[in-house]
Amino acid sequence: MYTLRPYQQEAVDATVRHFQSSISPAVVVLPTGAGKSLVIAELARIARRKILVLTHVKELVEQNHQKFNEYAEQVAIKSGVFAAGLNRRETEYQVTFASVQSVSRNLDQFANEYSLVIIDECHRVSHFAPGHETKKGTEAESDSGDEKPSSSNQYSQIVRLLKQHNPQLKILGLTATPFRLGLGWIYQQHHHGYVRTTQETPFKKCIYELPLSYMIKKGFLTPPNLVDAAVEQYDFSALDSNKFGEFNEADVNELLGKYPRVTEGIIEQVRLLAEKRQGVMIFAATVKHAKEIVGYLSGETVALITANTKNDERAQLINDFKAKTIKYLVNVSVLTTGFDAPHVDLIAILRPTQSVSLYQQIVGRGLRLNKGKKDCLVIDYAGNGISIFHPEVGEKKPDPRSELVQVFCPACGFANTFWGITDNDGKVLEHYGRACQGLFVDDDHEDPTPGLEQDLESEPCDYRFRFKECPTCNAQNDIAARQCHDCKTMLVDPDDKLKEALKLSDKMVIRCSGMTFSAHSTKTGERLKIVYYDEDGSELKELFDLNSTKQRAVFNQQFGRRFRNSSEPRQFKSLEDVLAEAQGFIIPDFVIAKKSARKSAKNSAQSHTQNSSAFWQVQEKIFDYQGKYRTANQL
Repeated sequence: MYTLRPYQQEAVDATVRHFQSSISPAVVVLPTGAGKSLVIAELARIARRKILVLTHVKELVEQNHQKFNEYAEQVAIKSGVFAAGLNRRETEYQVTFASVQSVSRNLDQFANEYSLVIIDECHRVSHFAPGHETKKGTEAESDSGDEKPSSSNQYSQIVRLLKQHNPQLKILGLTATPFRLGLGWIYQQHHHGYVRTTQETPFKKCIYELPLSYMIKKGFLTPPNLVDAAVEQYDFSALDSNKFGEFNEADVNELLGKYPRVTEGIIEQVRLLAEKRQGVMIFAATVKHAKEIVGYLSGETVALITANTKNDERAQLINDFKAKTIKYLVNVSVLTTGFDAPHVDLIAILRPTQSVSLYQQIVGRGLRLNKGKKDCLVIDYAGNGISIFHPEVGEKKPDPRSELVQVFCPACGFANTFWGITDNDGKVLEHYGRACQGLFVDDDHEDPTPGLEQDLESEPCDYRFRFKECPTCNAQNDIAARQCHDCKTMLVDPDDKLKEALKLSDKMVIRCSGMTFSAHSTKTGERLKIVYYDEDGSELKELFDLNSTKQRAVFNQQFGRRFRNSSEPRQFKSLEDVLAEAQGFIIPDFVIAKKSARKSAKNSAQSHTQNSSAFWQVQEKIFDYQGKYRTANQL
């Protein structure tokens, strides 16, 4: 009888607990090499009805089926394969491993009652909603096998059909990378009690997650030896990427064309480092780049695989590489998933990406255990700067200086993990978190089934570190919201505000690069004077009477609520309190002012520009801006 590793048993137990109390789709996150086939085998053993395992490429269908059979024979579980690329169409067994493309084209053959659908590499799923279109052109989709992904949501078609025969159908996703750049998290809530997103996602909850660091520490995976390039490397920083972290091929080729000696120097170093290595994978940026790399490997046993490589040729090259008759395998946007060659112990990354998921998949090709393999050397020649141990942040670094920081929520106390910037003593100077990730769970909810309370009786903390304020009800909304979540008022796009203000001669907009606080004496007492500075030297001034209840409330709503990046909201009561903490206030991205006919001592916000006799009254400040206009901190 096969024996599950402790974490594999935990993943199975978490799955059983969840589906005993809920039919909401769930995710299990396991690093590459964690042995998901054993998890599938155990779930199949205890399942009462048929199971369908879906993957997007034939290599994964074949690989999962082969590994499953190594264990399934011990418990007499029969399985079949349904994939046109493998020339097999079997549906009569307890477990069916299938490609999603083949099943969606033959739905009539799956009009049966299934109890569980397992989706491998489930980060490719967009939604299970009818008619929802999947995203095209992402990096992962270029790793297609014999069957190209369709633009229609084939997963939705299959799930809808199976639910007609079993409304209680359970859906389990397996992935190592639950975040996709440009698409976001694939689930909403995590079993540790925090929120990933409040947006619609294909899966409700991550019910189990195993960190990559645990697998390495316990000896289940080969330690990666991550080293900086000691010789030449590329600088892709000048290139713009799309929201999926991809770069234009023509732009990449043009840049690479300027540095032919760089590529030659890199490959020369790779050859030296590979002398005592068993298998080398090189990830090139473009097909042209890959062919150049192969040219510098003359005299070596080398193969090139791209998306255009014919299936038979591709299969032969991969078999030769696994048999070690080929030492160097150069590829372009393929072999990041569905590829298993445990002897790989050197990975050279010569392509740019801003996708944490893709980067993890690349490095994961070299982390499987193998006889005589002590580590996997990983060299990033593209300067991607991505950590494989912290995928939970998800988003790309907003600033090259960014690092992981912990920020406690003032409302619920949850310890959030965000990108941020610290000083030399480790104090957080700035963070880029938008909303608290904490979950409120009803501790008084009594239910005999473990895990049910989080599935049914939890709600996310609504505290926002960055927010767009509703002008009607003052509710705090996400900075990308178009409608107030409270009163449903349509929120004006900040770009529309700026565009309108820039067109009017009696309006002034400054791109705020700094501000100062000071005391200002008037006939009726001291006021707080705030000076906002534009990049070109212009300035606007604003006065607040903090002895006035109304003006103090306005100041605290605008500035106190955002004190220290909203991580320490304060209600300031006096001018002295504000001046003592002046360094902790957030600078607005834009300040909009309107020309005033005269200077009135009664106005709470009056301003003027240098070298001008016209007086301006600050009308609005835009914080946490996201849009098409450049802010002062951007080049």
